[in-house]
Amino acid sequence: MCIGIPLRLTAVDGVVGRCEDGSAIDLSLLPEARPGDWVLGFLGTARRALDAAEAHLIREALDAVAAAMRGEPCHLTGPAAGGPTLPPHLEAARAAGRTEA
Repeated sequence: MCIGIPLRLTAVDGVVGRCEDGSAIDLSLLPEARPGDWVLGFLGTARRALDAAEAHLIREALDAVAAAMRGEPCHLTGPAAGGPTLPPHLEAARAAGRTEA
């Protein structure tokens, strides 16, 4: 499984971006990326641009997963705090008492 990591660019040199954490990322798929932008990186390649709010939510969720893996309590705020939700059709089935597929 590949997990996307939010990264903030500090410098751009052609198709190579430098990130706040010191890593480099391929920007071939995001030629419009500029220093200060947030990108979602997968295996060393920026796949899409993020706004700061979305980057924060993703980082918070990743921090919560890391805490859970260490056996620590995880604390989420914002939309992620309510936990996962079911698609409407599955929620309706659950509310109706259905327990099997």
